[in-house]
Amino acid sequence: MRIGVLTGGGDAPGLNAAIRAVARRAFQLGHQVSGVKNGWAGALAGDMIDLEPRDVRGILPLGGTILGTSRTNPLKEPDGVPRVVRCLQRFGVDGLVAIGGDDTLSVAARLHEVPYPVVGVPKTIDNDLAGTEFCIGFDTAVGIVVEALDRLHTTASAHHRVMVVEVMGRDTGWVAMAGGLAGGADLVLIPEFEVSLEEVVRHLHRRRGEGKDFSIIVVAEGVHLPGLDLGDGGPADAFGHVQLARRGVGDALSRYIEQETGFETRVTVLGHLQRGGSPSALDRIWATRLGVAAVDLLVGGETGVAPVRRDGGVCVVPLSDLVAGQRRVPRELYELARVFG
Repeated sequence: MRIGVLTGGGDAPGLNAAIRAVARRAFQLGHQVSGVKNGWAGALAGDMIDLEPRDVRGILPLGGTILGTSRTNPLKEPDGVPRVVRCLQRFGVDGLVAIGGDDTLSVAARLHEVPYPVVGVPKTIDNDLAGTEFCIGFDTAVGIVVEALDRLHTTASAHHRVMVVEVMGRDTGWVAMAGGLAGGADLVLIPEFEVSLEEVVRHLHRRRGEGKDFSIIVVAEGVHLPGLDLGDGGPADAFGHVQLARRGVGDALSRYIEQETGFETRVTVLGHLQRGGSPSALDRIWATRLGVAAVDLLVGGETGVAPVRRDGGVCVVPLSDLVAGQRRVPRELYELARVFG
């Protein structure tokens, strides 16, 4: 059997660990492996390479993805999904492991309907896929946020400043919430729970009144703050997403706070630092477990599914369930963060 593997959407620490796991398990079982380059773009164009054991040696600790990635969406291309299937079949690929988030896996779910044998592996630093407690890249991203907050606390304290830290999070606030809790943020603003600008100002004045002469605010880039003047994000990609970094919510909030309170305020936008670098031990371990499980499912003829982490173990869910909705930060966790404001 020849197994294809691709990585799609935004890069995330742990992708190479997953590629390595897919390849090593396939080789162990006596199968061949083809790497699809640059996500669905490579699947449409027939841009594939044969992977050998030497190609996946030493990649466990590497960030990024040796196969490359893209935000190409076959669902928006003329005859896109049938073209992908024909291309895979032409190169002798009998089944595909698609590693990605909701966009990549939504295409995989359509492949399954053709039908074409496909198994998904959940990846997104936003950690917002339904049906799983873990997505590759999330743990590393949170660690980077925590390290940044640890460093910013000292300079905020020394200069008695308000520090606004913008982190990734388009529709959900998992990175902001987990990073803010672990990093000691005083206020966490996430898309799930709307907060007014007036509330932010009152929060800062209250802290100053209590003798707390600096504050750390973590804000997810997708947050909507009524009355805040933001950019439009520019043109959307093939999946309909604008570049949220161009909205500039952190910068706009920083300027508003300084204008309304008079408190010296600075902004730090972590941006793609959260995606880069070596994956954490947790991301490496779970990328490995899910990659191996994906091959076992594909070889066993169980397709249209994805292995996920649930209750500390590996479970299997249909791809259609995984992309049917978003896993959002629960109010319980949000209220926990408010205890430390």
